[in-house]
Amino acid sequence: MEEDHLVTEQRSAGPGPGTNADPAATQRKHAAILERLSHRSSKRAAATAAAAAAPAFESVSSFLDRFSESRRSVEADIERCLLDHEQRGVSTGSGSKEYLEGISAAISDLEKLVAENSYFLPSYEVRTALKAISDLKESLEKASAALAPRKRFAFRNKPSEKKNPIHSQARRVEDASVPDVSDSIASDRLQIQVRDSPTEFRNREGSVIVKDFRVAEEGTREGEGDFSLCDLSSCRFYIRGKCRALFIHRLKNCHVFVGPVLGSVLIEEVEGCVFMLASHQIRIHQARATDFYLRVRSRPIIEDSSSVRFAPYMLTYEGLEGELKDSGLAEETGNWANVDDFRWLRAIQSPNWCVLPEEERRCLVDISEMENSVQ
Repeated sequence: MEEDHLVTEQRSAGPGPGTNADPAATQRKHAAILERLSHRSSKRAAATAAAAAAPAFESVSSFLDRFSESRRSVEADIERCLLDHEQRGVSTGSGSKEYLEGISAAISDLEKLVAENSYFLPSYEVRTALKAISDLKESLEKASAALAPRKRFAFRNKPSEKKNPIHSQARRVEDASVPDVSDSIASDRLQIQVRDSPTEFRNREGSVIVKDFRVAEEGTREGEGDFSLCDLSSCRFYIRGKCRALFIHRLKNCHVFVGPVLGSVLIEEVEGCVFMLASHQIRIHQARATDFYLRVRSRPIIEDSSSVRFAPYMLTYEGLEGELKDSGLAEETGNWANVDDFRWLRAIQSPNWCVLPEEERRCLVDISEMENSVQ
């Protein structure tokens, strides 16, 4: 032990019986020992603090264990749901909906887990995890379809009368008062497949969405939420406030302007887009012809990307400076221009990315006056 060694050394430094050691020399030896003790104590304290500050899953093995366990749990839930449906012959509308929504939420948690830990994972592990998540989504959609079969077709005699909007609306209200089991289940399935959650948007084209995370959703506090954008085309997103992590997958010709992200941003399969992002870590896979305006603490990482350009963060809104400070992003580190291309290991500059020329950069984008909306 270091302490035992130092104690022995300290004892040997003292004068023995019957000796006439120089007091000044002894004092110098004691001072040197104390200095070494202090130095080693400081190193231990620093190591302990670094370990406490590290993410819970900042190792590939612990991430894979957690991910595999969660994936198996989701697969078992889907199989259990289908087996229960086969044994009973029918499904209970509200119960099936709640069960499937629970599975959908578990898959979303897996997406967030990958996004939050992507900055230290090897690219192969990230791609494998995303493929597994895609397979789970496909299985969930198949299960949802099995639990909500289409209504049987039947001929009906309809009077050939001219449609009246008022009468049609009244008829719809009247019909809605008589529930139909298959319609109810089909409606539940549709909601599970295409419904947007407060922090997730999927399967949209041409939408304009303005959201303020400073207005906390029910059951959450500001900065605790995660945000996901998936399968979108020609959409614009303006997000004020802080979020914990951001996951972006399969976007084309979209503009995404986001306030501070407390953790990581993971971007997969984007083309012809513009992103304004502030985060601690940003990892980009399979991006094409896309511009990134970044405020980032660590070096951005790109993989399997081409024709991507980088510039400093150009977003503003009332209260943003305080949010950046609270998120540890107040300082402009210049890392937006220090991009690591994991597919380009040569000493020369990667041809896959470049700094966006100043004359082509966008002006400051101010979203202070935008009202929350989903169009």
